[in-house]
Amino acid sequence: MDSPPNDLARRIGVIAAASFMIIAALVGTGALGGTPVQDLQNGALDTDGSYLAPAASAFSIWSVIYLGLIAYTVWQALPSQRTDARQRALGWWIAATMVLNGLWLVTAQFLTLPLTVLMIAALTAVLALTFRRAVVVAPPVGWLDRLLIDGVTGLHLGWVTLATAANTAAWLTQIVPADWEAAADVWGVAVLLAVAVIGVTIPAVTGRLAPGLALAWGLSWLAVARLTGEPSSTVIGITALVVAIVVLAAGIIAAVRATRRTPSRTREGVAAAR
Repeated sequence: MDSPPNDLARRIGVIAAASFMIIAALVGTGALGGTPVQDLQNGALDTDGSYLAPAASAFSIWSVIYLGLIAYTVWQALPSQRTDARQRALGWWIAATMVLNGLWLVTAQFLTLPLTVLMIAALTAVLALTFRRAVVVAPPVGWLDRLLIDGVTGLHLGWVTLATAANTAAWLTQIVPADWEAAADVWGVAVLLAVAVIGVTIPAVTGRLAPGLALAWGLSWLAVARLTGEPSSTVIGITALVVAIVVLAAGIIAAVRATRRTPSRTREGVAAAR
C-alpha cells in the first residue's frame, strides 16, 4: 500500500497535469497568443482538412471533457480521497492522459503534423488502458466515482478515438497524390467501419455508455460536415450517421445490461486488485 508521501505526490501530480493541460489548451485555442487549432499546420486540422473531419460544433465536447477533468482534479485532492484505493490505482494514469492531451496541442502548435498523429495515437492508447483499468482492475463504488472517473475518461476515450482517425486522415490528405481523392469514399467508409467495430467493442467489454456517446456525437457532426460542407461526400456522411446510431445503440444496450448485474467488487476488492 502507498505511504502518505506517495499519496501527496499523486494528488500534486494530478493537479500539475491538469494545470499543464489547461495552459496548453489556452495556447492551442489562441487565447494566450498562439495560433487557433483550425489554423495550425496550414489548416490541415480544420473542418475541411479531410473527409473525416467533423463540423466545428463537434469540438464543443472538449468543454465537457475539460470541465470533467478539472472537477476530477479538485475531487481527488479532497482529504476524503487521500488514501482512497481507486485514486491510488488510477490517479497517475488519469494524470498521464491530461499531459498527453496538452502535449498534442503543443505538438500541433510548434512541431509537425506527423508528430501530432503519433501524439494522439499515444493519447488514445493510454486512455484505453486507463479506461480498462477503471472498469476491470478498479471498478467504481459510488455515483460520483463513476461519473468523474468512468464517465469523463469514457468521453475522453470515445472522442479521441474518432479524433485519431480525423488527425490521421488530415495528415494523409497532405501527403498522398491528388488523384487519390477519387477513392476517398472507399477509404472513408472503410475507416468508419473500423470505428464502428471499436465503438461496439468498447461498451460490449466494459458495459459503459460514455465512450459511445462521445463517438456518436463526433460521428454525427462528421456526417453534417460531409453532407453540408466541403469536401462533400454523401456516402461518407450517410455511413457516419449509420455508424453513430449503431455505436450509440450498442452503448445503451451494454449499459442497461451492466446495471442489471449484481456488483461483484467492493472497495476492498479494488485495494486487493492493486
